[in-house]
Amino acid sequence: EVQLVESGGGLVQPGGSLKLSCATSGFTFSNFRMAWARQAPVKEREFLAAISQMGDFKYYENSVKGRFTISRDNAKNTVYLQMNSLKPEDTAVYSCATITGGKLYSPSFGSWGQGTQVTVSS
Repeated sequence: EVQLVESGGGLVQPGGSLKLSCATSGFTFSNFRMAWARQAPVKEREFLAAISQMGDFKYYENSVKGRFTISRDNAKNTVYLQMNSLKPEDTAVYSCATITGGKLYSPSFGSWGQGTQVTVSS
């Protein structure tokens, strides 16, 4: 059974940092590109970043470029999202996903995790 489990969310002040983790199982992690997305209340899911199988290629949406960093550890079957300079508008549920097609900048998604809540507020 494919499983993706996010962790690391929480409440952080504006300007602060958080590092999200997505632990996976049930598939050959190193064979898949991976992505992070978020969904704020009453908004559509927003794709944020993607990483290639070996981690040598990365893509970021403009909304997070320069502030967020996607990475992966294939030995641990885990993908990460380091988030710096957080803003209140970053408040959302953050989820990871497998990429099953398309380009890094326009991927098709396969399996999703349940998400982890990130709240940026003073």
